[in-house]
Amino acid sequence: MRIAIVNDVAMAVEAMRRVVLGSAEHEIVWEAVNGEQAVERCCADTPDLVLMDLIMPGLDGVEATRRIMARCPCAILVVTASVMNNCSGVFEAMGAGALDAVNTPVLEWPGSCKGTSDLLAKIETIRKVIGAEPRSPGALRQPPPRPQPGPPDGRLIAIGASSGGPTALARILAYLPANFPSPIVLVQHVDSQFAPGLANWLDDQTPLRVRLAQEGDSPAAGTILLAGRDRHLVFADPDRLSYTDQPADCSYRPSVDVFFNSIQHHWRGGVIGILLTGMGRDGAKGLRALRQNGQHTISQDEASCAVYGMPKAAAELDAATEVLSLDQIGLRLRTFGAQGIQVHV
Repeated sequence: MRIAIVNDVAMAVEAMRRVVLGSAEHEIVWEAVNGEQAVERCCADTPDLVLMDLIMPGLDGVEATRRIMARCPCAILVVTASVMNNCSGVFEAMGAGALDAVNTPVLEWPGSCKGTSDLLAKIETIRKVIGAEPRSPGALRQPPPRPQPGPPDGRLIAIGASSGGPTALARILAYLPANFPSPIVLVQHVDSQFAPGLANWLDDQTPLRVRLAQEGDSPAAGTILLAGRDRHLVFADPDRLSYTDQPADCSYRPSVDVFFNSIQHHWRGGVIGILLTGMGRDGAKGLRALRQNGQHTISQDEASCAVYGMPKAAAELDAATEVLSLDQIGLRLRTFGAQGIQVHV
């Protein structure tokens, strides 16, 4: 891939150079020491991927990400000294369109770099997402079974998101009242090391409780469960969530498609499937399967997306019952909670 580096610390730049150039598959096309330079150079020569620092003099990484995605969009990976210590900035950058985040590699004597494998793994994941349509999980190749009559706790709200997702989720969840009657499960493309921080941050944005989904959890009204591991979140049976490594060929873990597919196989009630902003195509086929089985599906509109990738893929498949802005999605969910769903397919 053609990769650009944005960082004002010489040692950090050198560490990233060594990691990137250590792979024959990648080249460095340009470097920038602040956000202003990054935006200018990105628009003059758009790379496949930008390795973006958060804290820089002048224009910081969050605003640089926002401007790049508005003017000359490309894949952006936040590379910061400590993801855990900069969670709020990471979530802001992801809300602006960054795909993921990783700690900056550190030079060690005699010339090796600590964190090389972590950075290369993130780059490889992004390469798969932007390089070609992700392979469909094997489980999606067969038509899923139609859901059986619903359980007492009723309809499930299932939401998938990627780049731009944290901010989009926060905006939607802010519309929901504390007595919202449906269980909610979120699958956001996020590294497990800062999933707890995302759950805590989202918890502050809504009167509902937000926490990480644990093995064996049962979705329930009043609680929002967030996929929190580098594994796929699925329904193991009609009442119980689980984590799995299968299918192994998905570009992202957790995968929205894999989660939506497990709903088709196990959840016995009604579903509102929602696909939000993100790069790639994850979730589009799963959303279509939900719609084809009589469930209500919603995708985010282009104007309100930080990255119109996953919703665009859903539009190409005619997967959504409705295409709505973030505010409209929040209002629609609040209405559904108060009055029930009117499904139009």
